[in-house]
Amino acid sequence: MASKYLIGLDIGTSGAKCILVDDKGAVLASSTQEYPLSTPKPGWAEQNPQDWWDAVVRGLKVILPKANVPKDQIAGVSFSGQMHGLVALDKDLNVIRPAILWCDSRTQKQCDWITEKAGGLSGLLTYTNNQMLAGYTGGKLIWFKEEEPELFAKMTRFICPKDYIRLKVCGELAIDASDASGTGFFNTRERVWADDLIALAGLDKAIFPDVLESTDLAGRVTRACAEETGLPEGLPVYAGGGDAVIQTTGAGLVKPGVVGVVIGTAGNVSMALDRYFDNPKGALQMFCNNAPGLWQAIGCTLSAGGSYRWYRDTLCEHLKEMAAQGKGNVYDLMGKAAEQSKPGANGVLFAPYMSGERCPYPDPNARGVFYGLSLSSTRGDITRAVMEGVTYSLRQLVDLMNSFVSIEKVYTSGGGSVSPLWRQMQADIFDLPVYTMSASGEGGAYGAILVAGVGAGVWGSLEEAASIIQVETETLPIRENQKAYQDAYSLYCELYGALKPVYDKGAALAL
Repeated sequence: MASKYLIGLDIGTSGAKCILVDDKGAVLASSTQEYPLSTPKPGWAEQNPQDWWDAVVRGLKVILPKANVPKDQIAGVSFSGQMHGLVALDKDLNVIRPAILWCDSRTQKQCDWITEKAGGLSGLLTYTNNQMLAGYTGGKLIWFKEEEPELFAKMTRFICPKDYIRLKVCGELAIDASDASGTGFFNTRERVWADDLIALAGLDKAIFPDVLESTDLAGRVTRACAEETGLPEGLPVYAGGGDAVIQTTGAGLVKPGVVGVVIGTAGNVSMALDRYFDNPKGALQMFCNNAPGLWQAIGCTLSAGGSYRWYRDTLCEHLKEMAAQGKGNVYDLMGKAAEQSKPGANGVLFAPYMSGERCPYPDPNARGVFYGLSLSSTRGDITRAVMEGVTYSLRQLVDLMNSFVSIEKVYTSGGGSVSPLWRQMQADIFDLPVYTMSASGEGGAYGAILVAGVGAGVWGSLEEAASIIQVETETLPIRENQKAYQDAYSLYCELYGALKPVYDKGAALAL
C-alpha cells in the first residue's frame, strides 16, 4: 500500500512552522519562518496576519520540494496556532486592524466588566467553566467595541490566528472547539457558543464563527492557494486546534495521568481528560480537546521561552555575535554559561512576568523581576536563574494540576525540551520523571499532523494516532539537588505576594 503524507502548519508567536510527515510519523521536512511582534504600548502585543501568511507560503515552498513526495499521496493538511488572538474581518473577509494577541494585557477592565455582568466569577463559571482572563478573545472584543467603535462597526466576523491561515488555504471561515474554548464565550460542557453570555455582553452572535471539531473536514485547498504555495488543489483541509491543546496531542498526551509541559513562548501545563470536570474557582483553564468526548485541563504562564528569548536578545549580545561567527548555537552557549552555576543559581531568582501573568496569578500588572543579585553574581547565575524561574512558574502549575488529577510523569516539549540541562531542571524541580517524545521539537505542528491523519482516515482515533509517538529521552530527578531547589522554590512562591502592591502601584503610575 502506498504511503500517505500529512502537512502540519503551526502559527506561533515568533514564527510559522511547516512540517511534512509520513504515516509512520517520520518528519520528512520542516521549516520555521519568523515574523515580528509589535508592542505599540506597554502590555500591548499585536501582529499583522499577512506576516503569518507570508511565512507559511515561504515555509511550504521549503518543505514541499525538500520532501519531494507524490502530491497525490498527501492525505491532508491541518493547523495549530497561538490561541486567544482577535483577527477582525470585514464583510469581504479582509483584516481591518492588526491582530491583538494572547499575550496582550490591555483588557482587564473589560474582562472584569464581563465577569460582573455574568454575576461574578461563580456566575461566569456556569456559562463557560472558565474565568474571563485578560488574554482571552472576549475582553478584546469588548475593548475593540469601546475603544475603536468605527472599526468595530466594520467587523462582520472574528476568528483566531490559525483560522485566518485556514481561511487563506481553503476559503472557509470557522473555528474549532479547542480554540473557541479560549475566547471566554464558549460553553465547554456542550461544545457550543455560550449564547446567553454573548447576549449579556451586548455582542451580536453573527460575528462568531461556526464551530468545528479539530478532526472535521473544513474545506479543500483552493486554486489560488495552490498556485501561491504549491499545495495540491483540492487537498482536504482539517480544522486543527489551539496550540495549548494540540501541542500536547502532538506529544502523545491523550489520556489522564500524564502531564504535558510545553516551554514555548508561553509555558503550558496540560492534562487530557476523558470526561468533563467542573473547574472550582476557575483555577485552571478547562478547554475542549481535539476530538469529541475529550477535554483538557490547562495552566498557562505567559512568558516562558519568551523570557529566555528576551534574555538572549537583550543581555546576550556577545553570545549572539559568537554564534554568528560560527562558534556554536546561541542557546547552547547560554546553556554552557548556566552550567557554570549550580542548582538555586547562587541565590538569584527570576520572576518571568514579562507580559503580566495568567496562572496561578491572573494579573496583567505583574512584571519581570530579578531578585538576589549581588556583587558575586555571575552571568552563569543570571542565565540559570532565568531558566529556573520559568521552571518554578511551571512547578506552580504542576502543583495545581496534581491537586486536581494525580500526576505520574511529565512529557516535555517545546524549545525548552531540547536542552538536557533544562530537562534536568524540570525533573528536579517537579520531582517527577520527565520524558521527551519523538517529534516533540515540532510542537503544535505535529499535533496538527495527528488530527489531519484522524480526519483523513490514516488513523482511526487520536489514541491510535498517538501510538506512533515513541519515548526518546528519560530524565529522572537527582536527589542531591532537591533541597537547593525546594528552598529556592519556596522563596520564589513568596515573590509575587510581596511584590503585588508594587505591581499595582506601577501600573497606576504608567497610566
